[in-house]
Amino acid sequence: MYQQVILDHSRTPHGVGLRGDAAGSSHQVNPTCGDEITLELHLGDAGEIEEVRWEGRGCAISQASASLLADLAEHLTPAEMTTRIDAFRVAMRSRGQIEPDEQLLGDAVALGGVSKYVARVKCAMLAWVAAEDALAQASTAS
Repeated sequence: MYQQVILDHSRTPHGVGLRGDAAGSSHQVNPTCGDEITLELHLGDAGEIEEVRWEGRGCAISQASASLLADLAEHLTPAEMTTRIDAFRVAMRSRGQIEPDEQLLGDAVALGGVSKYVARVKCAMLAWVAAEDALAQASTAS
């Protein structure tokens, strides 16, 4: 389950540090284990995702997932990001029956094995749920 990419992203996460000028932001907590993520979504002039910034605490899976999402989201349109969130959710809910799509999810496919461990799916989904909420906020603000 803990593939090298997950360990690397949990040890040296990308996108850490909130800026405070987000188009949308969300704070999510996994009540089962106490993992927390606060995620900011920053949009460019053309409406694309310029940057995802976050801070959080929790297990290697939740932290790596936020880091992987931050890398993936850059330069995507909100619609493209929504497609990726949906694909990630389907893979996570599959209990290992669906392989994540590398074309859509890039390195985040490393989290595919997590879907076999129901208790860990919420850890992996935390940042993605926060991103979905932040996208919804950004769309109502524009």
